[in-house]
Amino acid sequence: MARTVWDSSVGKKTVMAVSGLIMLLYLVVHMIGNLKIFFGAGEFNHYAHWLRTVGESFMHYEWTLWLIRIVLVVAVVAHAVSAYQLSRRDIKARPSKYVHRKPRATYATRTMRWGGIILALFIVWHILDLTTGTVHSGGFQEGHPYQNVVDTFSTWYGDTIYIVAMLALGLHVRHGFWSAAQTLGAGSRSRDRALKTIANVLALLLTAGFIAVPVGVMTGVVS
Repeated sequence: MARTVWDSSVGKKTVMAVSGLIMLLYLVVHMIGNLKIFFGAGEFNHYAHWLRTVGESFMHYEWTLWLIRIVLVVAVVAHAVSAYQLSRRDIKARPSKYVHRKPRATYATRTMRWGGIILALFIVWHILDLTTGTVHSGGFQEGHPYQNVVDTFSTWYGDTIYIVAMLALGLHVRHGFWSAAQTLGAGSRSRDRALKTIANVLALLLTAGFIAVPVGVMTGVVS
């Protein structure tokens, strides 16, 4: 039964919608946490430490954090695989390439695939930069996330990579939220305008919230 659902386009779209909403929830929480950097090193470092102790003493040190990471990895992989397979089906189902029709897709829709690739590459870079410190620009300091963030956004390429990725994220969220609502049956003629407004507001808030951090470092507000 599960295999039958997965093999169908509706099943893959549902997997994309659910995994996308899981990632969206994480992004909202992550953005709020990131903004703590404006309250100083002590506040931000304490927040980073708290993430590793959530659930104690029932959960062991970092267990909750690792559980969240596992859920996110599953969501990202499910989302990416579903998107790729649906894209392949869409290409195969297209009429002859010599038949030209006026495109009706929005800019966000047309760039969803490239946006997804940009975000996938960004996730790898982000982990290697601020989690493992492998590609970190300065001397990576374990247990000092505030200084590590400042180091990253004190470089032009760190700012460029992050800002470009967050703009791609905004477009992805704008289209993805509305698309997920349609897939999960929340959309209707009377609710479409409200859903599109929510999608636009979410995309704008997330983009502005995430970009605020490198801008804060660039302008010296965070140092």
